[in-house]
Amino acid sequence: MSEPHPPSSASPLPPASDLWGPQASATAAAQAPHTNMLGWEREVLEKLLLGTLAEQRAARRWRIFTRLGWLAFFAFLLWMALSQEMTASTQKSKPHTAVVAIKGEIASGADASAENIIAAMRSALEDQGSKALVLLINSPGGSPVQAGIINDEIVRLKAKHHKPIYAVVEETCASAAYYIAAAADEIYVDKASIVGSIGVLMDGFGFTGTMDKLGVERRLLTAGQNKGFLDPFSPQTEQQRVYAQTMLDQIHQQFIAVVRAGRGNRLKPTEQTFSGLFWTGTQAIDMGLADRLGNVDYVAREVVKAEELIDYTRHENVAERLAKRFGVAAGLGMAQALQTQSAVPQLR
Repeated sequence: MSEPHPPSSASPLPPASDLWGPQASATAAAQAPHTNMLGWEREVLEKLLLGTLAEQRAARRWRIFTRLGWLAFFAFLLWMALSQEMTASTQKSKPHTAVVAIKGEIASGADASAENIIAAMRSALEDQGSKALVLLINSPGGSPVQAGIINDEIVRLKAKHHKPIYAVVEETCASAAYYIAAAADEIYVDKASIVGSIGVLMDGFGFTGTMDKLGVERRLLTAGQNKGFLDPFSPQTEQQRVYAQTMLDQIHQQFIAVVRAGRGNRLKPTEQTFSGLFWTGTQAIDMGLADRLGNVDYVAREVVKAEELIDYTRHENVAERLAKRFGVAAGLGMAQALQTQSAVPQLR
């Protein structure tokens, strides 16, 4: 039998407190909660970083989606415009009555500006399918310059294309609108239409008395004796009033000459014809300011003998309407409003 082994002289390892002493045990105990705290903060930071990355990815995807959406939207607008042009070109080849609407104020930059109206008239008369042009008018007037440009172009286009041009009045054809209509071959009205107002006006305000009462001093510096002419905050001299009246009378005589040339022997002038008054459609026919009663459908069907109507009026496209809706045109509107503060002759 083997003899039992003697007990080993090696003893088990003492606890850490015995190996390192009391100070080491205290340090280890203090580091344990600190290690736990670092793990918690790290977990929170990781979550924050992952959340930020997720938001950035979502924002990037949304930007891409938005850009693709706008691209598809503009592609749709382009497709609509091209399809409308193709449809219009197909329709224009058939015999038809061309229509150009003159509605609202006749002014530069407006829908009824000389630029828009003349471009539409040229396009209508140059088309081989158009048998005649109808100017569909519903306007209280506006700029004598714009009206004069359109009137001259009507005379030129009639001689060039040898196609009749008719004016059809809806509610109103006054002042600058009648200036345009006078160049047409015939003028058709409704019995209740408002026609005439052959005159010129220049309006404004004077605030000199009000400013004196408020104790406000107007400081206007000019180089030139009449540079501040018609300034609403400065008194108007008799010489300036006479000068303005002479200018209005000259424009009025131009208006009268255009009406006489356009209406010819059909006109039956009286003392009131060129006084600035306006009349109903029935009265206008009796005075020779209009020819007959009739609307645009009647003229196309019974006069032109081409019942199909095709509108050549230049309209705002969808993009322009959206731009105005979102306020892009606000600055332009304010600029135009400021421009109207200076008095200019108006046919209205």
